[in-house]
Formats: sequence, C-alpha cells, structure tokens
Amino acid sequence: MARFPLMLLLFLVGDLYFYQAVSTLSQHPALHFGYWLFDILLIAAIISIIFLRRAGFNSERFIAVVIGAMMLNFIPKVFSSPVLLAEDVVRLFRGFPERSVVVSEVAMAVAGFIFLAIIFGLTKGKHFYKVRKETIFFPDLPEAFDGFTITQLSDIHSGSFSDAGGVQKGLNLVDAQQSDLLLFTGDLVNNMASEMDPWIGGFNKLKAPYGKYSVLGNHDYGDYIRWESKDAQAANLNRLKEVHGEMGFNLLLNEAVTIQKQGQHISLIGVENWGKGGFHKYGDLKRATADVPDHSFKVLMSHDPSHWDEVTVEHHQHVHLTLAGHTHGMQFGIELFGFKWSPIKYVYKQWAGLYEQQGKYLYVNRGFGFLGLKGRIGMWPEIAVLTLKKG
Repeated sequence: MARFPLMLLLFLVGDLYFYQAVSTLSQHPALHFGYWLFDILLIAAIISIIFLRRAGFNSERFIAVVIGAMMLNFIPKVFSSPVLLAEDVVRLFRGFPERSVVVSEVAMAVAGFIFLAIIFGLTKGKHFYKVRKETIFFPDLPEAFDGFTITQLSDIHSGSFSDAGGVQKGLNLVDAQQSDLLLFTGDLVNNMASEMDPWIGGFNKLKAPYGKYSVLGNHDYGDYIRWESKDAQAANLNRLKEVHGEMGFNLLLNEAVTIQKQGQHISLIGVENWGKGGFHKYGDLKRATADVPDHSFKVLMSHDPSHWDEVTVEHHQHVHLTLAGHTHGMQFGIELFGFKWSPIKYVYKQWAGLYEQQGKYLYVNRGFGFLGLKGRIGMWPEIAVLTLKKG
C-alpha cells in the first residue's frame, strides 16, 4: 500500500509522456477524450480493488481483468518511451522544435508490437510451457546417482485453470521427460483445496520410478481469504493434504526420506513454507534434518527462495541442492540470448534459474501455473529437468 502513490505517479508520468506521441499524430478530440477516459476508469478500478479487499471482497476474476488492462495500457508506453526520450535529447540541442511525426510513428509502432506481445501472453502464454534443463556437478554425489534426473514442478495454482487441454499439454511434457524423480515445490491451489478437484486425475497419472514428492507453499494454507472459522480453515488444509496423496504425491512436512539406488542413497528433505518479510514461517529445517546423517547427499524442497539465503546456506549441515519456486518470475519479463530480467529481481535476489553459493545450489522454478495476471508475458510456464552429475 505504501508503494501505491509512487506507482500511480509513474503511471501518470508515463501516460503524459506517451500522450505527446499521440497528440503529434492526431488532434482528433474523440481520440484524446477516449485516451484519458480509459486511464481514469483504470485508476478508479485499481483504487477500488484496494478498498474492496479491505472490506473482504476478493474477486480474482475482477483483479485479473484490471491487472491485464493495466499491463496493456502501461507496459507498451514504457517500452516506447526510450524512443521519445532519444528524440528529446536531440531536441534539447536544437531549441526544442516540434516533435517529429516519424519518430512518434516509430514510438507508436514499438508500443503496438509490445501490445501484441502482451495479448499473446494473456491468451496463449499461460500454457506456453518451456522445458528448462540444467546439469549440476557435485564431487560427493554417490556413484549410483550419477546422471540421476529430477523433474521439478512448482506453483500449479489450480484455481486459475480453465483450459483442460492447455493443462494436459503441460502434463504430457512432464511425462515426456521420463525423469527418475518428480518433485513439486508448493502452491497447489490459490486458496481452497476444492480448486484441485477437476485436476487430480491428470496429475495422478504422472509417473516417476523413484517416486513423486511435494511440499506446501504459502497459498496452500488458505491464509489469503476469510474463513467462517479457524476449524473451517484447518479442515481445508487437511483436505489439501489428502489431495496430494490422491495425486500420488508424498507430502513432506518438515521431514526427510531416503531415496535408494543400487545400495546407495540420497536424502530428500521437504520443509513447509518459510518466507522472509510478512510470509509465515512454518518451515523448520532443523527438525526436517534431525535424522539425516551429516555425510548424506541432500536435496531440499522449500517453496520460497528467501529460505535458502536466510536459513539453508548457513545451516549446520551441507544442503547440496535446494529447489524452490514462489516468484513466478512475476509472470512478466524478458529472457533472450542469455539475458534475463523481470521486475521481481528487485524483490528477490534469487528469482529464476540456477544459483550457487559456497558450493550449494538453488534452483528457482518459474512456475507451472499463474495467479493474478491471467497469463504469462515473456516469463513462460516452466517444467524444470535437473540432471545430477558426479564431478
């Protein structure tokens, strides 16, 4: 809430700047009136969301529509602003003549391209799954696990799904990887266990020879909606735990299991959600590793990547690999030719992909589903395949 005035200011400044290109190309009163009327209605909708949520009204559909409209309105203007800014630098040394029609047309073309990219993200992007593969080397990996593969899913957010064919497309990709182990790192639902009911069968059919394991994410506890009682919320969480079993996943709640192969083993650890800031800290790594031998090779599932920095790296036992999710890559960003950017990087130091510190690795999954924004723009839904290698 404290950031809202700043966001509103940036929104208005960006609008005023882009309006210069619009007014350069057309002086039609109806166009100018429509331009500002849409902005006023959008700002009113954003403000209404804040007050409605305070009053207990939480329509995900309304919020999604407003977020989509905001991005369609604002993001193209942001990306076209450098064109206008470059022109202003030239105009500064020329006594600020009138804007060039050609430059304004270029700015409009850039905005139009970005607008179409956002439309793609809102329509096709939500199921534009990408299989991302990483090979990670460990000197103390047991020989039997050299080449062992893990498929990681995260942030399914089944309450946002509506396209059964689109979801099945992603599940088919998961099965096609034929990984040894299938892990899910939390946020199965948006709020309620019942959101998963239509999708249990599809996820149950996923196979992995060494098992399917999961942990809870911050949304799984039902903390973001009002319940008629604490008992109702507790019953929802209990039902959600049952759903994991019906999907064929073994839910780890601050505990560890042993994965055996050819007489050797690795330890798979799962903690409940633990997040910095205002997020609940249900996770207990100390408890989860209480019976894990110090010398064991350890893979940890922990939904929020901030847990890695704040707790895991300095844990008294060496946790070789941590798998997380939570950030979604903000469902918006740019990943091209090795370049990676999203606004979420200013909130989380580790927000997408592979990270290393003190010989310990963290992989942050961009998420299988979506929340809030009904789509993904540049930051596509992910199926991660990690290969463990000795070396």
